[in-house]
Amino acid sequence: MNAVKTPSPATPANPVSAYPFRGTPEILYRDAALLVVNKPAGLLAVPGRGEDKQDCLSARLQAEFADALIVHRLDMHTSGVVVLARGKEMQRRLGSQFANRQVDKRYVAVVAGKLLAACGEIDLPLSADWPRRPRQKVDPLAGKPSLTRYQVLAHDPTANRSRLLLIPLTGRTHQLRVHLLAIGHPIVGDALYGSNDLAPEDTRLLLHAETLAFAHPESRQPLQFFCPAPF
Repeated sequence: MNAVKTPSPATPANPVSAYPFRGTPEILYRDAALLVVNKPAGLLAVPGRGEDKQDCLSARLQAEFADALIVHRLDMHTSGVVVLARGKEMQRRLGSQFANRQVDKRYVAVVAGKLLAACGEIDLPLSADWPRRPRQKVDPLAGKPSLTRYQVLAHDPTANRSRLLLIPLTGRTHQLRVHLLAIGHPIVGDALYGSNDLAPEDTRLLLHAETLAFAHPESRQPLQFFCPAPF
């Protein structure tokens, strides 16, 4: 099953975010077992610490679907396709697919510079950078195995930026952002890992979860959802 949607219109800035908040969670698909939504950039997936960080994807959806439960997360400033379970049993079944790497996740990103290879893998172990939390870092000694595949989709020589397809084979925190930084091509608009001198047009992190494919937790039928990047 495919779902293709255009981005929702922009809405006023979210005071929780360092970037403009871009729309409300758009429902791509729903049934008695799950919800699939397009998370806008600037919205937390789950509540954070503090009263000013309670507005989030899960809270907004639970206002309409009381049994909606988070299965996986996207970074606050990453937009794109997210699946939520309807109830604990569906959460367990869907979570098992993620844990066993049975879910196909594909992202689009715009990064600084031109990559030498048209495609390749980034195989670098990652761990928390405790003195600078929430940052993560490449850690050859204590890091967890982390693997990202990439393909160059286009290069803009004027801006010296490249558009990439990214396939994370593991699901570490900030994996795509840290891996691309480590090879010298930080994601455009990344205030945490990229340059502090962001261009005026870099109003968000240019990272979007474009495709998500998995088996339906009840019927086991294959599902695939596609939502094009809004940049």
